[in-house]
Amino acid sequence: MASTAIPYVPRSTDTAPVNGSSEHAMATPSHTDGRVGLLGMLVIVAGLILVLSGAGTWVMVQTSLAGENITVAEDAARFGGQQVNGPLTAYYEADIIEHHALEASGGKTYAELDREDPVRATVMNGSFLRASLFTSVVSFGIAAMAMGLGIVFILIGVALRALRSPNIA
Repeated sequence: MASTAIPYVPRSTDTAPVNGSSEHAMATPSHTDGRVGLLGMLVIVAGLILVLSGAGTWVMVQTSLAGENITVAEDAARFGGQQVNGPLTAYYEADIIEHHALEASGGKTYAELDREDPVRATVMNGSFLRASLFTSVVSFGIAAMAMGLGIVFILIGVALRALRSPNIA
């Protein structure tokens, strides 16, 4: 079977013998180096924006929760008596609210209760409180994810900038 090898064509950035000698000339920086450097810088900036946005969101949610002066019920599985100001305390307070609402309703959810049942309003308020607390938990998670992605972007940007030729500023 005949070989269909593709011939090698040197690029302008490849090293070539100088004046017929066996020494190679230094590779000249290509436009790719500049583009990789620019891309690396843009990725670093995007990473910084993500880290700062995530941290700002975390602080805003934490401050808002702390301002509500909610205390985790003493009979919660964890953090009883502590102020709700983070994702774990918000989660455990939401969990105990569900437990108390089901206890008050005889194990029935809001949708399962008769419209005329006086406990229905209590269970509904418990559902609203739980939804608000779970929204905070999700917000903390998204803020943490944004910060984590920001760190990854920064590391990728630094790696891209390191790929450039050493003589490119």
